[in-house]
Amino acid sequence: MKRVRLLTLAFSALLFGSAANAQIQKGNIMVGGTLANLGLNFQKESTQFSANLTPKAAWFIKDGLALGGYVNFGVTTDNPGTNTNYGVGALARYFVEDANVRKLEFSKRTRFFVEATAGFAGANIANGASTNGIDIGVGPGISYFITPNIGLEGLLKYDLTVGFGSSTTSNRLNLGIGFQIYLPSAKAKEIYREERGK
Repeated sequence: MKRVRLLTLAFSALLFGSAANAQIQKGNIMVGGTLANLGLNFQKESTQFSANLTPKAAWFIKDGLALGGYVNFGVTTDNPGTNTNYGVGALARYFVEDANVRKLEFSKRTRFFVEATAGFAGANIANGASTNGIDIGVGPGISYFITPNIGLEGLLKYDLTVGFGSSTTSNRLNLGIGFQIYLPSAKAKEIYREERGK
C-alpha cells in the first residue's frame, strides 16, 4: 500500500508540480531524450537520412543552466548496408532569459534554450566514409511544457566529429524531437526519504 502511495505522490508531482518557471530552478533534475532525431549527414561521399535515440540527464546548477550527460545510438539501413552512429559525452543546456528573446515565445508554456555537447562519437557507414573521434555540437531549441514538469521539445543542432577513419571529419545538421521530465528536487528528496523510511 505504501508503494502505491509513493507512486501516486510521484505521479502527482510530475503532472501538477510547480509554477511556470520552477521546473528550471537550481537543484532540479532534467531526464528524457530525443526520440526521433531526423537529419542529413553531409559527410564526404555519404550524404544520407538518419534516425537516432538520445537519452539525456542533467542537473540545474543554477536557475536556467543544467549540466549533465547524454548517450546516442542510431542505425540507418539503406543500400548497400547498415550504417551505425554512436556517441557519449557531456551536455550543457541554458534557458534563455534575455527579454528580447522571451518576447518571441508564443505561449507562457514555451521556453527557448541553447544546448551544447562535447564527447566521443562515431559514424560508420557501410561501404562509405567513416569517422570516429572527438565530437562537439551546439544548437537552439524550444520546449513546450504540456504540464509544469513535462516538456515536448525540438532541437536544431550542428555536430562536428573530428578524428580518424576513412574521413577525418563529419559534419551533421540534426532536427531532434523529444521530451524532458523536470523533477523538482524537494519532491525527489521527499520521495527518497519516504522510501528509505519504509
